[in-house]
Amino acid sequence: MIDPKTTRLPDSYIIRPDPQDRRLTERVTGIDQTGARIETSVTVERPLTIYLNSQEIVTAMTIGDYPDYLAIGYLLNQHMLLPDDAVTGVDYDEDLAVVVVRTQRKTNYEKKLKKKVQTSGCAQGTVFGDLMQSLDNVSLPATPLKTSWLYRLAHIINTTPSLYLEAGAIHGCVLAQEDRPLVYMEDVGRHNAVDKIAGWMFRENVAAGDKIFYTTGRLTSEMVLKTVRMGIPILVSRSGFTAWGVELARKANLTLIGRMRGKRFIALAGEERIVFDQDLEYVEEESSKHRRKASVEGGGA
Repeated sequence: MIDPKTTRLPDSYIIRPDPQDRRLTERVTGIDQTGARIETSVTVERPLTIYLNSQEIVTAMTIGDYPDYLAIGYLLNQHMLLPDDAVTGVDYDEDLAVVVVRTQRKTNYEKKLKKKVQTSGCAQGTVFGDLMQSLDNVSLPATPLKTSWLYRLAHIINTTPSLYLEAGAIHGCVLAQEDRPLVYMEDVGRHNAVDKIAGWMFRENVAAGDKIFYTTGRLTSEMVLKTVRMGIPILVSRSGFTAWGVELARKANLTLIGRMRGKRFIALAGEERIVFDQDLEYVEEESSKHRRKASVEGGGA
């Protein structure tokens, strides 16, 4: 039988959080509930303005790592950058907090910028209106999902050092293949973490059909649309669902799994992909030692 807790796998991360990166957190002082002076880490957020060629598209609040992946992924998920577009350059100016994505194709999205639907993503999350109709032609592959992969992934991700554990106030998303996490991105908004992974996949020409997408955030319409947009057939979260997220997942035949903690999870769409190969006697309930908490000092996320 498989024990997801004791089964050791080689480190499969290509990109993982670096909680020691001093650019991403600051130390601040205050007092706790007893009035005692404390010093704690807080997550930074800074503006980043994204241009597509000569047109300003959006200003996002972000922790500031991987601005190139964030810009490309955002434009991809808004259908402003097409999968077959030739990106001729990505220029980032740290002092101006601007990133410019340049394409061979001429672009003009003045009308599109006026046609948008505000979603429930924290920080800044916008999905343009015509993406709501993009599910009609979706065909996601029938990639199987073993429950043993799910439990091992959850254990590895929850015990990976992260900014979430260091300072809180941040969301995480992980791109995985079977039971191997590949890319783990964090940001103040879960949509930013998604977009950074989408941008990385585009730049590295990574196939999506055999991948699993894991998020710490809610399974909203935005999360479903972006996962489908990337061509990933499986979306997993520790958190809960929204009704519209479930409806869109069913329409797209996306496997949607939420409330995954310890032995438990709930699948509300795409259940036919799931292969129940894990003996639950070998899966422990989530311990306080490995539970993702807001921060070491107990701040909220």
